[in-house]
Amino acid sequence: MKTIKVMQLLDAKCLTGEGLLDMEVDCAFGCDLMSDVLAFINEKTLLLTGLINPQVIRTAEMTDVNVIVFVRGKKPTEEVIELADRNNMILLSTNHILYTACGILYMNGLQGVPSRGGA
Repeated sequence: MKTIKVMQLLDAKCLTGEGLLDMEVDCAFGCDLMSDVLAFINEKTLLLTGLINPQVIRTAEMTDVNVIVFVRGKKPTEEVIELADRNNMILLSTNHILYTACGILYMNGLQGVPSRGGA
């Protein structure tokens, strides 16, 4: 799914990466635990989170995530936005809660990260 479509579906605002909105994402992962992001995410994954600190950007760098959607209308500081911009990331912000945002994307064909089983 193109990121511009994600933006439209979630009625999101683009905080940075406006020129990259044609970027494709293959699946989505909603999470506030960056350790889980490190464990489960692959490239071309869209991350939905309520965290707005620099660690989110650093974690995205390590996992080759280029698109982050901040939920609940959260907006990171300019420092975080600039860090994402330097890394050619797209940052979006939606007023939807995490559960609803994930549901909207799933209902429109964007699958979640494949389960790895286990407890």
